[in-house]
Amino acid sequence: MALSLSRLRRTTVAIAALSLAALTASQAAAVPAPAPARAAQSAGRVAAIEDQVARSLARSLTDATWSSRVRAAADVAGTELAPLAAATDTPAAHSLAGTAADADRRIAGAKGLDAGLGPLLRVQLADASMRAALDAGATPLVATAVADDHARTVRAYDTDGRVHTLDATTVPDRPVYLVDIDASKALAAGVDVLRKEFAAHGLAGAQAAGGWWATKIDSIEVYDDQEPWFKGAAEMFSLVTGFGQDGKVRVDSVAMPYLRYDGTVYNPNQILVNWSNYKYNLADVVLMEDDGDTNYLALAQAVAAVLLTIADQGAYIPLVNAVLAALPSSWWTDDPDYVESWYTLARTSSGRLNGATGNGWMTVQPYWVEQF
Repeated sequence: MALSLSRLRRTTVAIAALSLAALTASQAAAVPAPAPARAAQSAGRVAAIEDQVARSLARSLTDATWSSRVRAAADVAGTELAPLAAATDTPAAHSLAGTAADADRRIAGAKGLDAGLGPLLRVQLADASMRAALDAGATPLVATAVADDHARTVRAYDTDGRVHTLDATTVPDRPVYLVDIDASKALAAGVDVLRKEFAAHGLAGAQAAGGWWATKIDSIEVYDDQEPWFKGAAEMFSLVTGFGQDGKVRVDSVAMPYLRYDGTVYNPNQILVNWSNYKYNLADVVLMEDDGDTNYLALAQAVAAVLLTIADQGAYIPLVNAVLAALPSSWWTDDPDYVESWYTLARTSSGRLNGATGNGWMTVQPYWVEQF
């Protein structure tokens, strides 16, 4: 199934590029080529920083007091690494606290977030089945939750800093701690960056006053292969695009923190579109995932660079293709940050809507939001 979805996504982006070329030619407005370098560099920087912290954490576990504290705190839900280390009164823990805090700031910068966001790195037990061996005294390895869903191996470190290669398809017998990003925290901050950046580029428009019609998501599901043992839950968000009341392209960022696992139906009752903000009775939706390496600032700037060239021609123009064509190449390689898209969502849309690539569906209904 993964191969099929990969082909669907490649086909989608190819069609998007062709459609966007035709659109811009008809408008006599050349779309500047997006600059993918920052996004590609971000993925590499985040992975490298996490790897450095994983090795440092592994070495620090020779300290019995600190190792015991990590063992007690680390479960599959995870705990913030820097505060945990800072609260443990041993030299090894204090040294790691400084390393982790510095890594938090560097990762925030690599993701286009405020460097003062606070702790982002977490440590967690890779799988609940490892708890018994860990509590029995087995020495854990430390790995990172790499972004590549299709990785065949995972690199882990022991307390001497030596590298161990683990099978990505099989849960290890030995306990493994994962160093990963607090995706919920990063998502909330990232969506805020998107909103501010789109507003700064004039892509947000003015908020409507009074009651308004909305499209509400009743249920939603994303298909995909089961994520491997080294992956945590996903954090997803949507970009809703259309033409605002001022005739300019509008982009609304919608956080969907509940949409965490493939093959699970969620019933969020979430507002997806505020129709009073749009000129036409149609809008498009692009669903994306932050798998740890998403640079929100680079994403917003790449999308804005393309959408700002599209002018209102007095009729609705689908904008999914423009958004997809704007995505840096790193969004289409190892880590499929693009998840799904829906074209021509209308204010009257209701019932089940299948995604364009067949990787998801949602049921929606019109919803009237009254003003107090």
